[in-house]
This record gives sequence, C-alpha cells and structure tokens, in this order.
Amino acid sequence: MFQLTLQSYPSILIPTNSLQAEISLQNNFDQETQSAFRCGYVALAGPPNVGKSTLLNALVGEHLSIVSSKAQTTRERVSGILTTEDYQILFIDAPGLIEPRYELQEAMRWAAGAALAEADVIAFIVDGTKPDTVPDSESSDLISLRSVPMIVAINKRDLLDAASEARLIEAVEVQGWNAIAVSAKTGEGLDGLLECVVPLLPESPALFPKDDSATQSLRFFAEEYVRETCMEMYRDEVPYSVMCRVDEFREEQEPVFVRIVIYVEKESQKGIIIGRGGSAIKKIGELSRKKIENLIDRQVYLELRVKVLAGWRRKRARLRQLGFALPPHPKAGHNSNQGVDK
Repeated sequence: MFQLTLQSYPSILIPTNSLQAEISLQNNFDQETQSAFRCGYVALAGPPNVGKSTLLNALVGEHLSIVSSKAQTTRERVSGILTTEDYQILFIDAPGLIEPRYELQEAMRWAAGAALAEADVIAFIVDGTKPDTVPDSESSDLISLRSVPMIVAINKRDLLDAASEARLIEAVEVQGWNAIAVSAKTGEGLDGLLECVVPLLPESPALFPKDDSATQSLRFFAEEYVRETCMEMYRDEVPYSVMCRVDEFREEQEPVFVRIVIYVEKESQKGIIIGRGGSAIKKIGELSRKKIENLIDRQVYLELRVKVLAGWRRKRARLRQLGFALPPHPKAGHNSNQGVDK
C-alpha cells in the first residue's frame, strides 16, 4: 500500500498542515482496513454422529478430526483454522451433546461445554435425514447457547429432496434461528454457511499465523489417527475401550520417530488389538503411519505398544492420567455402575 512520506516527494515542499492531514487520513484508512478483519471461534455443536467432524474437515480442507460411522467418536475438542484475506475462523469440533452415563462421557460433556463457552458463534449441526435431531426452543442442550449467535446447519443436504429441505429449514426458522442446508460430504452449502458466520464474528486481528490449519500439536493428531484406525477395524466394545497417547515423538530425525501406547480396558481386548502373531497391530500401524505421513509430508517410523488400563472409562483418576479434564464434582445422582453405553 502507498503511504505518503516526505521521502516519497524529495523535491516537493508540502505545507505542514497539509502533510499532517494526509498522514491523519492515511492512518484512519489503515485502522479501518485493519478493523474490518474478523476473527473468532465457531463451535460445531450438536448431537453425536451428525457429521460435525466431517464438516470441520471439509471447512478447513484437512483431515484433522477423525471420522467414523460409530457414535461419539470425538472425545476431545479439535480446533481447525480457516484463514482468508478478510477473516480467520477457529472451528471447534466438540464432543456430541449427550446425557452422560459414566465418567468418560462426563469428561466429553465437560469438553463440549467448554467449547460452547469459548465460542463467538454456535453452528448447531443436525442430520437432515433424522428430523428428531432438529432443535426446538425448549431443548435443554441449547439453554447455554442462547447468549451468542447461533446458526443451525442441516447436514446431508445431498440426501434430501427440495421439499424435505424446505420443511426442515422452516422447522428451525419458526424457533427463531437462521438455518442453512449443507453437505459436509459434497461441499454443498459450505460457502453459504461461511457467509452467515463471518458477519457474526468480532472485528479482531488474526490469532494464528495464516498458514496454520490447527491449534493442536502433531502429537495429538498422531494419537487420534491411531485411534481412528482402531475404530475402523473393530466393532462392538473394543473401539470404544481404546485410547491412544504418544510416549515418544522425535521430529528432529528422519524418518520421524513416533511411539504410541494403545490403552485398553481388558486383557482380552489387548489380545484382539495385537492379533495372531501380531498381525492386527501390524495392520493398525501400517494404516496409521500413512495417515500421519500424509499430514506432515514426511516419512514416519511408527512404533505401537498395547497396555491395559483397567476400567479407565469409568475411573476419574485414570481419565486424568490420560489427560482428560473433568468437572470438579461428579454429577449428582450419577451411577457409574450403569450398563455399558457406547
């Protein structure tokens, strides 16, 4: 941008008052230009398994949040960053809003609440093929959301006909919220969603460098990719009993060395993860390594170990050991001996 200075016109004498006026106008223009930039947090909230993680990945153009057809895949918040010349959005993919039945779900609910508290805008995601996920004004999950602007994004637009889409939008708008139909799978409606969100963000400079795509470390994504692979390979209780944590991560060498511990709750699950002659854990390692390499664009040596952390999903001390944040006190009336709930 051209700026008026004495050095710009060395052979021209400019009256002092005129020069000060020009500089003042230029400074005002610069301030207005800077203030027009918007930056803020957008929480992707909603019930489990409505496509929040797929939507985050589509919005930022990176495979950040792990995706599975199984419900409650997201356990910890994942933040993706989208930066343009005019705005920077920090999308928070939080765990689904559920009524907790045991300690891990308490931690997940706590993480979701923290994301909502931090958000400047709420994008409440619903599954367009499941009308019962559309919120109503009395929904208890939305009580804490009403202090900030909220947009309802009706996902899976690619599976809806025009009449169904119109009915769902009307059902949301009669509650007083703006609604837009999108498809995280095909990208339909994402530009429209951004057009709705950006004006609601505060005027602020960018919080992160323009080339950053996430706020978490590579260690976090390495852990999540291994867990995602376990979710893909196993059924029933095994994938829900898996938690992964990095034991060692050495980026300074080539290939990058990563050692990850896969925690399970039972000895029988450990045997399933390892497989006959180590065949299963070898496959987990191969698939996970490719995902990590695609993210960091470097070769990776991935070493996996399996350990039993008995009943970790239902023990607060174990959850803290794994790095989960928990509410200060257990929920009143909470019974950790209830039946298993994925």
